[in-house]
Amino acid sequence: MLFTKDKFSNEELLAVYKKLLLPRLIEKKMLILLRQGKISKWFSGIGQEAIAVGAAHSLQDDEWIMPMHRNLGVFTSRNMPLSKLFMQWQGNKDGYTKGRERSFHFGTKEHHICGMISHLGPQMAIADGVALAYKLKRENKVSLAFTGDGGTSEGDFHEALNVAAVWDLPVIFIIENNGYGLSTPVNEQYRCESLVDKAKGYGMEGVRIDGNNILTVIDTIKGVREYCIAQQKPYLIECMTFRMRGHEEASGIDYVPKEMLLEWEKKDPVANFEQFLLDEKILTVDEVTAIHEEIKNHIESELQIAYRAEPLIINTQAELNDVYALRQDAGSEKFEVRVIDNSEATSGMQYSTKEKRMIDAIKEGLHQSMQQHSNLILMGQDIAEYGGAFKITEGFVNDFGKERVRNTPLCESAIVGSALGLSLEGFKSMMEMQFADFVTVGFNQIINNLAKIHYRWGQNADVVIRMPTGGGVGAGPFHSQSNEAWFVHTPGLKVVYPSAPIDAKGLLIAAINDPNPVLYFEHKALYRSVSGEVPDEYYEIEIGKAKHVQSGEDISIITYGAGVHWALDYSKQNTDISVDILDLRTLLPLDYEAIKTAVARTGKVLLLHEDTLIGGIGGEISAWINEHCFELLDAPVIRCASLDSPIPFNIELEKNFMAKSRLNECVKKLMAY
Repeated sequence: MLFTKDKFSNEELLAVYKKLLLPRLIEKKMLILLRQGKISKWFSGIGQEAIAVGAAHSLQDDEWIMPMHRNLGVFTSRNMPLSKLFMQWQGNKDGYTKGRERSFHFGTKEHHICGMISHLGPQMAIADGVALAYKLKRENKVSLAFTGDGGTSEGDFHEALNVAAVWDLPVIFIIENNGYGLSTPVNEQYRCESLVDKAKGYGMEGVRIDGNNILTVIDTIKGVREYCIAQQKPYLIECMTFRMRGHEEASGIDYVPKEMLLEWEKKDPVANFEQFLLDEKILTVDEVTAIHEEIKNHIESELQIAYRAEPLIINTQAELNDVYALRQDAGSEKFEVRVIDNSEATSGMQYSTKEKRMIDAIKEGLHQSMQQHSNLILMGQDIAEYGGAFKITEGFVNDFGKERVRNTPLCESAIVGSALGLSLEGFKSMMEMQFADFVTVGFNQIINNLAKIHYRWGQNADVVIRMPTGGGVGAGPFHSQSNEAWFVHTPGLKVVYPSAPIDAKGLLIAAINDPNPVLYFEHKALYRSVSGEVPDEYYEIEIGKAKHVQSGEDISIITYGAGVHWALDYSKQNTDISVDILDLRTLLPLDYEAIKTAVARTGKVLLLHEDTLIGGIGGEISAWINEHCFELLDAPVIRCASLDSPIPFNIELEKNFMAKSRLNECVKKLMAY
């Protein structure tokens, strides 16, 4: 292994050596602790340390890195307290995740590290978002994301590299090619000669290097960093390396040929660099021994601190409290927004109002939010010059420019990930999912990254995803689904679903002001068919508060979205039945107090939604009512929902599919009790 020291002073070489040796010695200690049963799992990076250490050494401390399983050297090189890292690995409450996450599945804003999730690929898109933030702020910085040879087969790899290239983002992608994805060798993973060849396909530069040569890694990444900043472009680096342990310790390495292990043992990044320093007389044998002892003593000292940590005491309320981030603007003089309550929303008399269609109210709420928040970025397919599939952002690019109103490639997963990356750097973002049906392509990022990140390590995801949803427009199974229930089951998300223009505007503004990820469902059939008085000013409707739409004495219909209008129409056409109507407006969190009050008003409850019956939110609300309001009921709770089939294209078939077609039948059934 050839080391070229021309660009490095002896002081830097010594510093690099200590950074390289630290994770190796920590790992050796962790393997002992694993055998002793003092930790439960370990993903070893022995043999790959030069890449992680070299990357962290080559970047500024305030540039974000998105590491993976085997990148202990990133964490240690950022000078994170080792005692706290030990607490993290032990599942202690004083670790970085309060015992909620394992090994390297965490991040820390203080050290500009965004930890991985088990799905591997999403890391790269987060780096896109951070790089976009640097670009928008005109900062000379890069973000850096790791992936493995196995991760390059995932769609997230393609999407992240494509977005970075199309948007000219200063991001470095590092592939740690260690020959295996768990036990699957690379010849069963891809057919290109080398993974760096993929760079050209995305219109970016790339290089393949010896990932076990720490000086080559540092020199390369420093040069690439300068290139990315100067050219405002991404770069792909393939680092050839090998892991000397199993994917994780329990899996072993029996699948690795012995001759391959012997070959890579000779390329050990720590031993070879240490020998180089000895050969160059930068260190003596005694000095090497002293450095080893010094680091080992430090490890033992920090481990003892971790052992003295207080035992974890279960606090259920604390667990629930940390699911969502709190708004920081409460009481702030810099942030003023009126919150309209239910009575005001019904009358609208305190404000200057205009009759507006649902679509116009959404557009106005989004436009005013862009004026209010200079750090709000809009992203979506065709949302710039074209104005979006439904023309809600038409004209926005003229008012706010293409930096803030961004057309995206067909990369839903990467754009959701980029939105999270923007949030790491203090930006707000709104992504328009062209149709709610297309959210399946970004499901992983939403469910496993956006929703869980605050609970995992206290980082909020300030992201709104607009979801044009619902049927009644003859668009068939892939453009008309009602899929809100998929997300109501996911703690950490908020789900809103307005039915009236006044709520559409106020809830959208509230969603953008909320520091948590919000899925904002907007019914396509209501865009231009529903109108109402909407205040001209910038205002919020509180998330989590239902609206009592109409008083009645015979039955209570609890519903949302198009169901509100179905209930109103039914009430007008059947005046012999006194119908009480509650519009949920927010599906997560639910307004249980309003639900209980609605039950008490009539004693007979009909749950109405456009979503299919099985697994719809009506089942959850019905269960809650039976559990908490049983004594208030005069009849069983009845659910009225759409057929348990995909939504059909033919208009007549669609009408038959819709819950509306069974509303009269369900009401009569309820009234019969």
